[in-house]
Amino acid sequence: MYFYGKAVQATRRVCQVLLVVMTQVTCKFNIGQLIHHRLFEYRGVIVDVDGTFQGTEEWYEQMAKSRPSRDEPWYHVLVHDAQHMTYVAERNLESDQLNDPINHPLLDHFFSDFRDGRYFRLLN
Repeated sequence: MYFYGKAVQATRRVCQVLLVVMTQVTCKFNIGQLIHHRLFEYRGVIVDVDGTFQGTEEWYEQMAKSRPSRDEPWYHVLVHDAQHMTYVAERNLESDQLNDPINHPLLDHFFSDFRDGRYFRLLN
């Protein structure tokens, strides 16, 4: 039974990867890249990317006030000098020009190093 559960999980992951490859989503930003939020003027670092909006309808209605497209990439961002993470549409982000490290308590959970203006992921 344990093996069967693991096989189902692996199959789901393969199907998710195939779906992403088949849709050919192009993301402007990468994991570890420093960003600046155009509307709310904060800096942060990208920790994950969704090819399209993956939140709930309720979250979108309450939080996405500028009504960005659900069909564009959305990013999970650790916010500089804060305790929280945000979920942001690509159109609201731009590259950070400071290239200075950010301050966030979860940095060590995602990244192992900061060099040349970007963070590098932990190796599992």
